[in-house]
Parts: sequence; structure tokens; C-alpha cells
Amino acid sequence: MENVTYSVEQVRDKVSQAFPDVVFDDARMEARRLYMTADRSILFNLCKLLKDELGFCHCSLVSGVDRCDKFQTVYHITSYESNITLEIVVDLPHDEPVVDSVTPLWGGANWQERETYDMFGIIFKGHPNLKRLLLPEDYKFFPMRKDCSEGGL
Repeated sequence: MENVTYSVEQVRDKVSQAFPDVVFDDARMEARRLYMTADRSILFNLCKLLKDELGFCHCSLVSGVDRCDKFQTVYHITSYESNITLEIVVDLPHDEPVVDSVTPLWGGANWQERETYDMFGIIFKGHPNLKRLLLPEDYKFFPMRKDCSEGGL
């Protein structure tokens, strides 16, 4: 990929053209930050576009959130060329917390996806080694789930 820089507006436009269902939080948009919500069915392809075509070379965060009625995965991805960081939020049903792994795109996501799995039980489909990272393999619960009473205070 050639070294091309983009503005936040250009990134937004290119993502909107490729993925019309992505929802942007324009009220939070800043000079170097972009916030979006995407369906889990397009996450991997969205991230592939961001990396391969728009130069987003670093995934600095993959995390989970338990909203009681749903789970969310949150991604922070940066383009150093364009000096833009974007946040992608993906909603997952509580009864099927499965989303594609972004580890094939950004190797550093490996440990973050494992930690999110370990704490929330979110399954990252296609992850090369999805197993517990912090807790023993035989634990039957996920401590960051709001319905988890095991070991709690």
C-alpha cells in the first residue's frame, strides 16, 4: 500500500460507501477520532478494508462489555499515517456471543481476544488459540459477566 493520508471525513465516506449499514456517531467525531457501530457479520471485512485500503495498521484494544441485555466488543484501531484512531462497537446477543477474530489482520489482537474470552466468554471465531489466558482452563464461569456470582463479593 502506498503512503496516503486521509481525513476523518474521507475515512467515514469510504467506510460508508463499502458498508452502508455502519452507524457513525457524528456527534462524537473529532479531528482525529471516529466512532462507529457495526454488525458482527461485517466486522472482519470492515477491518480488512481499514487495514488494507486505508492504512489502519495498529489494533490497540479489543475488549468486552456486558450490557445485561447484550454483549459488546470494542475495538480501537489506529492509522499512524493519517493520525486517526477509530472505535468500532459490535453488539452480540447474550445467548450467542460470537464474533470473527481480527487476529489474522493484527497479530497483537491475539492476547486481547483471549483475555476478552477469559473474562466474558465471548467467542472469537477463527482465533488461532482461543483458550483461557488468566484463569485456569477448568473454570466454568466468566468473572466479568454481570450474571456471574461465582467468587464474587
